[in-house]
Amino acid sequence: MRDHTPAGHRTPSAPHRRITVTPPAPCPPAVSVWATAQTSPATQRKGRYSPDSTAHPAKMLPAVAAHAIAHYTQPGDLVLDPMCGIGTTLIEALHLGRHAIGVEYEPHWVTLTQTNLDLAHHTNATTAAGRVVHGDARQLTTLLPAELHGQVALVVTSPPYGPSTHGQVTTGTAGVHKHHHRYGNTLDRGNLANIGHHRLLAGFTRILTHAAVYLKPGGHVAVTLRPWREHAELIDLPSHILTCGRQAGLIPTERCVALLARIADNDLVARGSFFQRDFIRKQRDNGLPLHLIAHEDVLIFTKPTRSLSSVAPRCSEHPPSSRSRQLPFVNTSIGERVAAVAGGEPDGRAA
Repeated sequence: MRDHTPAGHRTPSAPHRRITVTPPAPCPPAVSVWATAQTSPATQRKGRYSPDSTAHPAKMLPAVAAHAIAHYTQPGDLVLDPMCGIGTTLIEALHLGRHAIGVEYEPHWVTLTQTNLDLAHHTNATTAAGRVVHGDARQLTTLLPAELHGQVALVVTSPPYGPSTHGQVTTGTAGVHKHHHRYGNTLDRGNLANIGHHRLLAGFTRILTHAAVYLKPGGHVAVTLRPWREHAELIDLPSHILTCGRQAGLIPTERCVALLARIADNDLVARGSFFQRDFIRKQRDNGLPLHLIAHEDVLIFTKPTRSLSSVAPRCSEHPPSSRSRQLPFVNTSIGERVAAVAGGEPDGRAA
C-alpha cells in the first residue's frame, strides 16, 4: 500500500485545537477597612487618658493606633511615634504589651503624655516601658540614642492638618466660644503646623527618613491622614505623603481606611463636632457639596530588608543632646533601653 501523504506533512493523531491564553486581569490595590469608630472617641479614652487630653486639637483615635499596633507588631516589640501629641500611640502600645517611645515638640503635650503614661502603668499591670522625649522630630537622630537603630518594629504617626482644626465649643451667656483648635503659638515657625504644606512635606520627609534609621528591616510605618483645605484649595495630602515615604527610602505596601464613623445596619453614622457640622452646612449653602468626614486614610510603608545605614541622615547642625550622649547601653533589653532614655526604670516609671 502506497503512502499518499504529501512530503513534509504529518497527520495529527487528534483534532487540532487552538488554545487561547488570556492573561489575568491586573489586581486592584488592596484596601483594608478598619472598623475603628464603633464606640465614640470619648468612650475609647475614658479611664485610659487624663481628662486634660481633650484639649489637644488633633488627637488620633485610640482604636486606630491600637489596630495598627496589634496588626503589625508582636508583644515585646518597640513602637515609635515621632509626633506623639498626648501619647495615644504610646498608651495603646503599653496596653497591648509593647514598649513605646515618642517625641513631641510642644512642652505642654510632653507633660500631658507623661501623665497618660503614668496612668497607663497604674491602671494596667504591664512591664512594658514607655517614654516621651521633648524635641523636634526633624532632629530625631539627636534625640534618640544610636543603640535604638534598627530596633523599632512600627512607627505610627500623623502630620498636622494646617495651623487650625475644628476644636471644641462651649456655650454660655456670651454665646458660642471656640477653643482648643490651634497647635500652640501660631507664630512659632518651628511647628510643622504653621509653615504651609510645601514646607510641611519637606519636614515630614525628613522625619520619615530619620525614623527609618530606627526601624527594623521589614518594619512598618503607619501614617494616618486625610485631604484638607488650605485657603480653599484641596490638598491631596495622602498622595503627597506617599511621595514623602518613597523619598525617605520606604516602600508603600498598603493603603487602608480607618473609619471615623460607626457602622450601622445599612449605613455609616458620622461623628461630627458642632463646628464640623456648622462648617459643612455653610459650605453646602455656598454650593460646595461637602460631607462630614467618615474616615482617614492609613498609608503603610515597609522598610527594605537591606541596611539603610549608608543613607542615615547627618544632623551636624545640632549637636547630640547630653541625654543621648550619656546613655549606657550594653546587652540590655529593648524595655531597658527605652527606660534609660528618660533615666527611669524598665517598667516605665520615672526614677
